[in-house]
Amino acid sequence: MKKSVMVAGAVLAFCFAWVARADDAPKPAGDPPRYTFSWPLDTTAPKPRGGTTKGPPVTLDRSPSPAWRALRAEGLSDFERDRRAILAMAGTYRVTFDFLEITPFADSGEGSNERARPYQSWATEKIYVDSDQGEFISLVHILEMRVVQQDGTVSEPMVTKHWRQDWRYQPRDIVEYRGHDRWQRRELAPDEVRGAWSQTVYQVDESPRYASVGRWEHTGSFSTWLSGETWRPLPRREWSVRDDYHALIGTNRHTIEPTGWLQEENNLKAVLNEDRRLAAQRPYVGREYGVARYERIRGTSFDAADRYYERTRQFWDQVRSSWSDVFAERGQVTLRGPVDKLGLFGPLFARANEIEARELAPSAKDDEIIRATLRDMGALP
Repeated sequence: MKKSVMVAGAVLAFCFAWVARADDAPKPAGDPPRYTFSWPLDTTAPKPRGGTTKGPPVTLDRSPSPAWRALRAEGLSDFERDRRAILAMAGTYRVTFDFLEITPFADSGEGSNERARPYQSWATEKIYVDSDQGEFISLVHILEMRVVQQDGTVSEPMVTKHWRQDWRYQPRDIVEYRGHDRWQRRELAPDEVRGAWSQTVYQVDESPRYASVGRWEHTGSFSTWLSGETWRPLPRREWSVRDDYHALIGTNRHTIEPTGWLQEENNLKAVLNEDRRLAAQRPYVGREYGVARYERIRGTSFDAADRYYERTRQFWDQVRSSWSDVFAERGQVTLRGPVDKLGLFGPLFARANEIEARELAPSAKDDEIIRATLRDMGALP
């Protein structure tokens, strides 16, 4: 089992290298630096960090997708148009990630204003409609990545489960992040959810990440959903390089376009006291903007992702159900620490990889591993 955990950890580390790396690999001649936006008149602006690998060429699908055309159909109810906007996020994509701290907030009297390095990276992934029950839709993201190696050859596909987003119409409650590794269920007022959808995002191991409520807006040009104020734990791209703040507080917008979709973030980097309240003297260290562009691609194989998804789907459903039971029983969970930073999800990925490789049927061993992992995380006594 230890060997399986080590192998799973190595695969995860390689697949997520584009998330965590911060070195300055040399750029090929003629390859200009690209920025979401930056300090264009300042030659001392910090260089971007992030993934340094490159993938093989892909073919962008520039024609409006069938899902987009279905979304634009006439005579739809607001509810059905909302549903079609959510379902339009499924598909195969090249994804680019751009994050920029647009301003640091210096310590009072210090005036340092040291600027953080922008973050840029990429991925190829497939998004599956895992469940569609009318008022509830679940989308699962699976990475399948190939990189161009130093000798110019293309690597074998690297596959791993990424994140999941659940959408629920007029929800009764959501599980929110409250800071310092605590998540808490909050009941929602009828006026807050009338005509609205919640989006709940889960980490790679199905543990909770963040949730919020918002409403879809549909125009002749696009469809967009904007969250309310949302607390989030630090993502890997941040905790891997800094430890001077504790949570992101901001908004999340999803915009559906004819050939893909866009996710935008506007976040304050918040400092919390031990009681999980904003620090009185310096509550924020900076503000960042983030853009993730999901561009639809065609002709790229996602066979390995399909195989992983189908063979491990029941196992991850069981993990998800176990987390749901935890919050149904307790309402609040404080984990022992960031599960991704501490690598506490290793046994789950090791078991999923074993199930995929050996085509194993569900067994009692699955439940044993799930419960042991959740205990290690602090979710179970």
